[in-house]
Amino acid sequence: MASAIDPTGVGFLMAENRSMPMHVGGLQLFRKPEGAGRQYGRELYEHMSSPERVAPLFLKHPHRSARTAGRLVWEEDTQFDIEHHVRHSALPQPGRVRELLDLCGRLHATRLARERPLWESHVIEGLRDGRVAMYTKLHHSLVDGIAAMRLLAGVLSPDPDKRGMPPPWGYLERPAPERPEPDPPDASDLTAQAVRTALDITAEAAGLPGALVRTLGRSLRDESSPVSLYAPRTMFNQQITGSRRFAAQDWPIERLRAVSRSTGTTTNDVVIAMCSGALRSYLLDLDALPAQSLVAMVPVALDVRQVHDVSAQGGNAIGSIMVRLGTEHADAGARLRSVHASMTDGKQALASMTPVQVLAMSALGQAPAILAPILRVQGLVRPPYNVIISNVPGPRTKQYLNGAELVGTYPLSIPIHGMALNITCTSYDGLICFGLTGCRRTVPHLQRLLGHLDSELAALEEAAGLS
Repeated sequence: MASAIDPTGVGFLMAENRSMPMHVGGLQLFRKPEGAGRQYGRELYEHMSSPERVAPLFLKHPHRSARTAGRLVWEEDTQFDIEHHVRHSALPQPGRVRELLDLCGRLHATRLARERPLWESHVIEGLRDGRVAMYTKLHHSLVDGIAAMRLLAGVLSPDPDKRGMPPPWGYLERPAPERPEPDPPDASDLTAQAVRTALDITAEAAGLPGALVRTLGRSLRDESSPVSLYAPRTMFNQQITGSRRFAAQDWPIERLRAVSRSTGTTTNDVVIAMCSGALRSYLLDLDALPAQSLVAMVPVALDVRQVHDVSAQGGNAIGSIMVRLGTEHADAGARLRSVHASMTDGKQALASMTPVQVLAMSALGQAPAILAPILRVQGLVRPPYNVIISNVPGPRTKQYLNGAELVGTYPLSIPIHGMALNITCTSYDGLICFGLTGCRRTVPHLQRLLGHLDSELAALEEAAGLS
């Protein structure tokens, strides 16, 4: 049975091409359960590829035909092949993390086949320390990054002795028996509901012009808002290829919290300041640092229950703030203060809007990034921002998958034309885990950013008087 695809999902499907695969991903590292043998990787693959029943989200694929009047809709795959979606891989020698990240970069570069459900998962063994990895990717038309992380975390347990947990694409519980359809509401109920909805929409629409004026006014004054008019051109803001490189590392989150406590900032401010300093050092190494501050697009999750016209099964309800990174400052403390001031201004700007207005203004702010490559004016207009930096909260306590300890989780995201680098991080069990996804050609030596992130955290600790 066909179902509608929400407008955001359609947008991701329409924007996708060979150079811009539109899926998000995650790399998870597991330590084998106590007593597991050499065949554990095979056993994990067999468990992942034999769910009792596959959840509907993982059975649908996009379809368009004369029967759908040319509209993209979701249809269930009637020839679903689990072995296409769940795969078993092994690393070449010497089985370092370097080989694992290189494999993930290559897997992340390939598009998902649209004639099948839009997801894949790879069980990967061959790490010389004995750990087993899982790389999973899902199309952004299905879920956003936050929802994807929740799906992958939903089958984990804080209990190391718990067994019988299904894979993320299986049911956590047996589906509830179908209930009879409720009696249809009478005409008076329908009329009252229609009036309430019309009044809500009218109120939202009436507020949009004011929100637009305020947003553009802040942008013209070079203040933080969902729209930026002052991002400089950088090496990141050009056409990209379909190849990808992935780099990942984690740090104790308490180090970042100590900096935030000492400086009166937030942990997320410190994350963004780490990225600011790392980007500054990276661009200086390449003699490519602009005199003007870089601008980052920082996504902000909204409560989908407060947003009209969001699909009941969707997870794409994301606003954004354009944050000045302070990369023109040589001092780490000055960069952190710049980030904190910009984030504070941006949050105040969003607080003055309703969720729908936030979505509308955020879409306006990102439109140039999407339209420029479509209209082939890339390089002729200023980029709306230079880099994407996301921070997705994860489990706070140690988690297990049927006895296997999760020791690291690293997100992979989406570079696009004009935005060749995406930095996403997630918290897990006292760690902050960074995942850097970039165009392999446009962003050379991507892994060097990890060293710069480490140096910047040390510089922020020194600026905060902690070392």
